[in-house]
Amino acid sequence: MGTGRGPRVRAPRLQGRRWLNSTGLSPADLRGSVVLLDFWTSSCVNCLHVLAELRPLQERFADVLVTVGVHSPKFPHEADPPALDAAVDRLGVHHPVLDDADLLTWGAYAARAWPTLVVVDPEGYVVSSVSGEGHAAELELLVADLVAEHDRRGTLRRSGSTAPPPPPGRTGLRFPARALPLTGGTVLVADAGHHRLVELEADLSTHRRHLGTGEPGLVDGRAARFAGPQGLALLPGDVAARVGYDVVVADTQNHALRGVRLADGDVRTVAGTGRPLRRREGGGPALGQDLSSPWDVAWFDGQLVVAMAGVHQLWAFDPEPGLVRVLAGTTAEGLRDGPAESAWCAQPSGLAAGAGGRVLWFVDAETSALRSLRRSGSGAGEPDRGVPVVTDHRFANVDPVARPGYVVRTHVGAGLFEFGSLDGPAARARFQHPLGVAVAPDGTVLVADTFNGAVRRYDPVADAVTTVLTDLAEPVDVLPDGAGLTTVDSAAHRLVRDLAPGGERRARVPRADLRPGEVALEVVFAPPPGRHLDDRAGGGTHLDVTATPPDLLSAGTGAGPGLSRPVVLTGEGTGGVTGGVLHVSARAASCDVAAGAGAACHLHRARWDVPVRVVAGGDDRLVLTLPAD
Repeated sequence: MGTGRGPRVRAPRLQGRRWLNSTGLSPADLRGSVVLLDFWTSSCVNCLHVLAELRPLQERFADVLVTVGVHSPKFPHEADPPALDAAVDRLGVHHPVLDDADLLTWGAYAARAWPTLVVVDPEGYVVSSVSGEGHAAELELLVADLVAEHDRRGTLRRSGSTAPPPPPGRTGLRFPARALPLTGGTVLVADAGHHRLVELEADLSTHRRHLGTGEPGLVDGRAARFAGPQGLALLPGDVAARVGYDVVVADTQNHALRGVRLADGDVRTVAGTGRPLRRREGGGPALGQDLSSPWDVAWFDGQLVVAMAGVHQLWAFDPEPGLVRVLAGTTAEGLRDGPAESAWCAQPSGLAAGAGGRVLWFVDAETSALRSLRRSGSGAGEPDRGVPVVTDHRFANVDPVARPGYVVRTHVGAGLFEFGSLDGPAARARFQHPLGVAVAPDGTVLVADTFNGAVRRYDPVADAVTTVLTDLAEPVDVLPDGAGLTTVDSAAHRLVRDLAPGGERRARVPRADLRPGEVALEVVFAPPPGRHLDDRAGGGTHLDVTATPPDLLSAGTGAGPGLSRPVVLTGEGTGGVTGGVLHVSARAASCDVAAGAGAACHLHRARWDVPVRVVAGGDDRLVLTLPAD
């Protein structure tokens, strides 16, 4: 830990766009106090750990220590004032926060990593700078030394301490994190901001019951306490019957997994000690193993997979023997594919099993990436990376057991500082800090693209990304069903059910093999009985066609009247692409026949994302059907 005991360096002044939890702090305001500057960004899980580590220090030295958060954003979304306001509220940050949107103070203090902690003595000189988490004990000793030294010299100023204000009361949800459909149509929600679980009726607004008192803590039983719960997973029925609980909760701020018995609401801790993991390896009896910010959980390949965001790994939890082990990742933060034991992850935050249980999809928030884990040699349309079955020796106090090898593959994403909002071929597509993922009934993968405020779709067949929903407030989870999508819109404190943008019905069709050149595109629509097509103004039908990638079509794109048109596909013979996705939106209006001039009219809309392969000898006609109701 750097102490800065060489030449004394005057602390630069604090510059930024604005202050939160304060009207502003000048050098004169800080003189006489020990100052701790915490350079952080709201998306960084290590920064969240430091916020928790600092609380005992702040309590012990409340009358002599001034903590100042310097929020220096990594992602563009984090620089938006409403996003920072929400983050400070969600994380319960009560000390002054400088909005360092332009990284002015970050640069003045030569910060290079999130988090960075800088200690300034009561005379305004920098005495220490350290990066990363796990330095609370060292900081406590340093602050104690500075307090004793400056108390003797008469340069220490003491002030009365004030307790942080309680969080604002809400009867609804507060920063919900995950939603889990239950038998009977209700939905279980991780109400993270209220440190509890809530069971909602099918209308997504009526509260049936709460699980947890709402007070943060690690307490089992029917008056349980959680701390910022995030992920939820339903165990298979036979497993649940044997272990005595139905749902596993990733209790993130408690660094634990909790088991919930739905029949009576009983909660038990099933993995974790309540302490954050500091060692680089983990495995063995679950209740004796420290965990690190488990963010999500999913049942996959006969085990519960845990997105261990705090150490950039995927872990496995076996409920029946009560054992945990590392499944993927080395704890190095980054983007590297290949054998699971040597792959790199970066804050894995959302999990979803798909392809009949053969593949686990996950999102890495810090690399803005969509990735997959599967058994080596499992096929399922993916190349075999040639990883053999391995023997796992990471269990403590048990005999090593043969376990399958796994491989990690990146489908969308390029690195820690590659992010944006871009549709198209997966190699060029970009997300911004996604936190949730789900598999749709048609096999496509839905991504809660959190910092873009959107739901995006990845099509494994076309290997392309499209945007499904926009204008959301930090969506963190998405639940697909036959009627549409339910999105956990976290910063709006709600669950919202949508069909699709503009009320369109999303339809999915099998892959179409089409010939290169001109193809007839036709949308068939028949008004329901008792109605006729509304052609009073000549515009009762409308068609809009686009493609991913755009050069899949050389003619026929754009919007216009009618429900049919020729489109021209490029192909290998014309120097074009060999496949992609055809996006077709259609609408038609029908009016009641018997009501005369005052007839009620009805709008019918749908959108199709058609995977296309351009092949010689393919069809010269593509027909889609617009539902009448």
